[in-house]
Amino acid sequence: MPKVTYVAIDGSRTTIDAVVGDSVMSTAVRNGVPGIVGECGGNMSCATCHVYVDEEFTVRVGPPGDLEDATLDLGVSDRRATSRLSCQISMSEELDGLIVATPEEQP
Repeated sequence: MPKVTYVAIDGSRTTIDAVVGDSVMSTAVRNGVPGIVGECGGNMSCATCHVYVDEEFTVRVGPPGDLEDATLDLGVSDRRATSRLSCQISMSEELDGLIVATPEEQP
């Protein structure tokens, strides 16, 4: 079972066993991880699941698709090169150990 670690703005870390195929957002919401709201339920319309992917994992996670990229542009004021919507990152064994950080605030 792959693990994902969520890093809060204060530096605290929460590591959770994720189900293969579940999104990083749904794993966070189901486990009460602070900083990830997931208001639209994973439909890429709110950007309240914005995270920063740890640079070690950016190649494995891959870049955002066109719609995700547009949603990040419109909904995220503190976008970075490693910004992704966690609803669009599907957990796999290849992503075991994934680290994502939550922004100071969500849109």
